Amino acid sequence: MANSQAPATSLTGLSASDVAARVAAGQVNVTDDRSSRSIGSILRANTLTLFNLILFIALVLVLSTGRWADAAFGGVIIINIFIGVVTEVRAKRTLDRLAILNAAHAVVLRDGAVQHIAIADVVLDDVAQVATGDQIPADGELVAISGLEVDESLLTGESRPVRKAVGDEVLSGSSVVAGTGTYRVTRVGADGYANKLTAAAKQYSTVHSELQGGINTILRYVSIAIVPIALLLAWSQLRSTGGWATAWEGGHWKDAVVAAVAGVVGMIPEGLVLLTSLNFALAAVILARQQVLIQELPAVEIMARVDVLCLDKTGTLTDGTIALTTLVDLQVDGRAAPGATAASGAREALAALAAADGGNATSQALSSGLAEVTPVPVTAAVPFSSARKWSAIETAQGAWVLGAPEILLAERTDEAAANALAQVAQGASTGARVLLLASVPAGLPDVDAPLPADLVPVTVAVLGENVRPDAADTLRFFREQGVAAKVISGDNPQTVAAIASELGLLGDGVAVEGYDARELPEDLDELAAVLDDHHVFGRVVPEQKRAIVHALQRRGHVVAMTGDGVNDSLALKDADLGIAMGNGAPATKAVARIVLLDGRFATLPGVLGQGRRVMANMERVSTLFLTKTAYSFFLALATVALTFSLGAWEYPFLPRHLTLAGALTIGIPAFFLSLPPNNRRYVPGFLRRVLSFALPVGLVLGVAVLASFAVLRGSGTVPAETVNVARTATTAVLIGVGFWVVGLLARPLQAWKVGLIALLAAAAVGAYTIPWVHTFFLLEPLTAGEWLTVAIVVPVAWVVIGALHLIIGRANDRALAAAREG
Repeated sequence: MANSQAPATSLTGLSASDVAARVAAGQVNVTDDRSSRSIGSILRANTLTLFNLILFIALVLVLSTGRWADAAFGGVIIINIFIGVVTEVRAKRTLDRLAILNAAHAVVLRDGAVQHIAIADVVLDDVAQVATGDQIPADGELVAISGLEVDESLLTGESRPVRKAVGDEVLSGSSVVAGTGTYRVTRVGADGYANKLTAAAKQYSTVHSELQGGINTILRYVSIAIVPIALLLAWSQLRSTGGWATAWEGGHWKDAVVAAVAGVVGMIPEGLVLLTSLNFALAAVILARQQVLIQELPAVEIMARVDVLCLDKTGTLTDGTIALTTLVDLQVDGRAAPGATAASGAREALAALAAADGGNATSQALSSGLAEVTPVPVTAAVPFSSARKWSAIETAQGAWVLGAPEILLAERTDEAAANALAQVAQGASTGARVLLLASVPAGLPDVDAPLPADLVPVTVAVLGENVRPDAADTLRFFREQGVAAKVISGDNPQTVAAIASELGLLGDGVAVEGYDARELPEDLDELAAVLDDHHVFGRVVPEQKRAIVHALQRRGHVVAMTGDGVNDSLALKDADLGIAMGNGAPATKAVARIVLLDGRFATLPGVLGQGRRVMANMERVSTLFLTKTAYSFFLALATVALTFSLGAWEYPFLPRHLTLAGALTIGIPAFFLSLPPNNRRYVPGFLRRVLSFALPVGLVLGVAVLASFAVLRGSGTVPAETVNVARTATTAVLIGVGFWVVGLLARPLQAWKVGLIALLAAAAVGAYTIPWVHTFFLLEPLTAGEWLTVAIVVPVAWVVIGALHLIIGRANDRALAAAREG
């Protein structure tokens, strides 16, 4: 869309016909900023993969032989793709519905009336209004302001808010931190500054998922090794059938192709990626029902890894609602302080300050408490800013400032200041929020200069906060789970500490001391040392919240940050997991990875539970899949080596055998084992723990299969019937030992797990006894002696794998204990 050339004729905004004309011309603010993937990308992600390509080629090769029963693995692939696509699409639709409910809206003037519309419905030349906490919906030029300050750090990297004047440009993706403004939209849609730069406020950096990272590492190495091994295996099977000439003349090439494909199919953990995506999607759907919007699916996992949770008091520990409870007029030398009497206009000034600060919770509480007071007319104003922590107005009777007492009276030791701070301390000790109203003899303060040292403290305003009834239980839960909580607030340190102590931040009955953030060091290492010893911080400015996150991350912590105000957005963006409250500022929700739509702090344990379920269960499931990959690689290499040394050696399975064994001992149990709750604490080292079990167990399984195949096959060139009998027996060995591995990984055993294994074992028996089934899977009848071989090999493998499980389990337990102590 081209830049606008014709300004709006007045502040009445566009007419309905003007809007319709611009919509028809495509001059609308439509952008593709969805938090979920498109259906096309879901289809591509589930179908266009390297492993699916390899399996598709293998499927075509098997079908070319006419042995369609050995192409059954193709059906499994299709089912996997179908399940993956359907699950992710359902999750996408659920998240998209929630995202619509959570979407920010723009305020525009049209036909002289204020309208709230979707950001995508903003058109060129619209007259838009913004206030504190809003995100700029589209680029434009300011036509009216009232102390407007804009945070453009998410676009430009400049951390200081930018003061704006009439005629200045405002950019989409930036956020309002103080004041109000009205502007004419000059660029929309793809032409917007934020969209051209892929603004951080609307686009999300990829979540670092240890689970996905570990699996991708495994898949990368498997994909590198699989092609050369597959070629060697194909050569070995051709040689086993008599070489190229014999293979083509006698049609034995079909046997070689099918056997080689069996090796390739076994090496690919095709269901592992599917189950990972399915579990993330399932967690997102479950949490969506609890009013939790997951803006990136892997963010669920991050919550399981979090070991430090940084909380904002207001809106998290408290519900964000406050009320004016007390106004204390201050005394100096037994007399009312200058400006303290009603006649001098203190109450009227306080009401005017509340009205000037717009719709934040504090100003609303003051306005409600002073509903019967008529605000004094204001000639100039400085809006509240979380960085300054004060606001000011100028009236015909003088100037007034309202803000944090410690800021207004910084380093003052005179009697008036001492009396005021004593009243402040009394109010703050109850956990209330306390503000100070002071008169300014020198006139309206300059925002770029320190406050005057001669402010006259006039009135202390005490605002009571409502503590969330579930906050104490939620803090106790995280404390018991080993997650440290840090309360970071812009309020008085005593106020914050009082509430944290009341809620039992460090334990029931344990008093917490508040730390004044104005004394925090700037060096990150020194800051980290302070964070080790303190847990509650007051008078924190936005840049310090961000520095606290960085300092904790430097110490190796995985940090989650909750918040609802625009001053939290920078810290939320930099945290490993940003969590925004549903009633928070649009700018805050835009950069968060998780949004608690109902604003309930008590929802977080459920997020942690889902994260732990995904991590712990996928570790168990990954072990199953990678055990198959390990024994398949071993058997492929062993087959190549034996063919080279003996001249002929068939692969121990046909594809249909691996389809049967894989479904019974990996695919079906893995699906069910990935679903139940699992509250095991996260400890780093997912990939190491998985491979420490999968590789040795896969080796034992491979040796057991190879041994039974060698005994029943014999040496030299043998008839096809003998090979089929040996393959039937090795399939029984694989299934029997596979059930044992499932049982070990399913511990602690529960009735439903035992029942699942029993049903699968019954299905295995049916595969060998039901005529049409064993005919389909080419399972030959076995003699008593052949079953005896199976009966000997399987228990031996059980004993060895059981011993490995015990040894490896104890080693992992020691590593886990050491990691927790560290």
